[in-house]
Amino acid sequence: MSKMTNFGNTGLARRAALGLAAAGLMALALPHGAEAAKLKLEKDELKLGFIKLTDMAPLAIAKEKGFFEDEGLFVTLEPQANWKVLLDRVISGELDGAHMLAGQPIGATIGYGTQAHVVTAFSMDLNGNGITVSNEVWEAMKPHLPKGPDGKIAHPIKADALKKVVDAMKAQGKSFNMGMVFPVSTHNYELRYWLASGGINPGYYSPDNVSGQIAADALLSVTPPPQMPATLEAGTISGYSVGEPWNQAAVFKGIGVPVITDYEIWKNNPEKVFGVNNAWAEKYPNTHLAVVKALIRAGKWLDENNNANRDEAVKILAKSEYVGADAKVIANSMTGTFEYEKGDKRAVPDFNVFYRYFATYPFYSDAVWYLSQMRRWGQIAEAKPDAWYADMAKKVYKPDVYLKAAKLLLDEGKVAKEDFPWDSDGYRAPTAEFIDGISYDGKKPNDYLKKFTIGLKGAQKLESNKVVGN
Repeated sequence: MSKMTNFGNTGLARRAALGLAAAGLMALALPHGAEAAKLKLEKDELKLGFIKLTDMAPLAIAKEKGFFEDEGLFVTLEPQANWKVLLDRVISGELDGAHMLAGQPIGATIGYGTQAHVVTAFSMDLNGNGITVSNEVWEAMKPHLPKGPDGKIAHPIKADALKKVVDAMKAQGKSFNMGMVFPVSTHNYELRYWLASGGINPGYYSPDNVSGQIAADALLSVTPPPQMPATLEAGTISGYSVGEPWNQAAVFKGIGVPVITDYEIWKNNPEKVFGVNNAWAEKYPNTHLAVVKALIRAGKWLDENNNANRDEAVKILAKSEYVGADAKVIANSMTGTFEYEKGDKRAVPDFNVFYRYFATYPFYSDAVWYLSQMRRWGQIAEAKPDAWYADMAKKVYKPDVYLKAAKLLLDEGKVAKEDFPWDSDGYRAPTAEFIDGISYDGKKPNDYLKKFTIGLKGAQKLESNKVVGN
């Protein structure tokens, strides 16, 4: 068996095995004629990157359940040290693609940080993040939090209570430090959104000062996800915004309390995407389609039958080659519950969504929201017209590729027609399902920005670390 395993690790052997398998299938009666019409792959051996978070699940499931192999793909999944390394390796071609922060392809394409044209044709999930504070901060917040009829803290918890803690620390000459995973991460924008909704200024970026801490009441800085709990325990930060399992890890360790999930900040928000270099997508269009097909099937498997497969998914993700965290920690959120203060476990069935609600479709309006937050906090230094936002979204998000992959799966009988927004113009309907109730219309980003008390809008910009203009 070991000889076969070693032999199977060579590209030649894998291709031979695939050829034998294909030959065997010829003798079978296939239920759908399109099943036999495989894509002609330009490249069949791929290395895909990820960060050790539960929302990398579609990649792990596509590999473990044979969905990549069904498409003729031999995929190696490789964990990366941090988001910057991951992005750089996709741009350089060392990785064929990767599990990415939704803001990464957008940020790279507009030239914030690393300049490169990165695209996505697949949204990996909705929700999945949380904000955790230290035990000390939590105890200071609690007297300011309302309770429900059951005597438990009422949720969602707003940042107003944290403002009192931040103000008290500021009066004592102390800074309030929080961690997030990357400057263009969903976590950064969600944390900023939540803080600002409670009157806490999370600070601005400018071309001359990329700290993101200009005029800040709370100082946000980058901490890699797996290091969040240890950094909190050391007292370097007083809280953080991160994906799972690192909020639940704080509960298990007894070092912090998750106060809110991103589902409560923005209901069914887009979280991660599968990103590739645009040059790669143009060079290997059929391979790209094949990857998207496999990932769509993985998302479906993760959500089907009312999350019936999540227990198996937890066991897979707990493996050292994937997330490598305790299965109990991963299960806390992946199976539809979330533990806030220790012992306060509540049902959050949509904490992780991988397929329902058109979760995998790359909506232009999702890209526009991230662009609006980049503008709000100064990462986009100058005012841009609404048409610019639309153009950038279309440059990065590729729903046409997604729907082509979905149509192939539909023809093969592997998905249902109603699972996809075939007639969408790429924009979700306007929504006010945010923690502050402010309505967002992806076609009117500048009108949206005008609604915020804290944040850049109109022609405002940063000069000498001050907001100027109207």
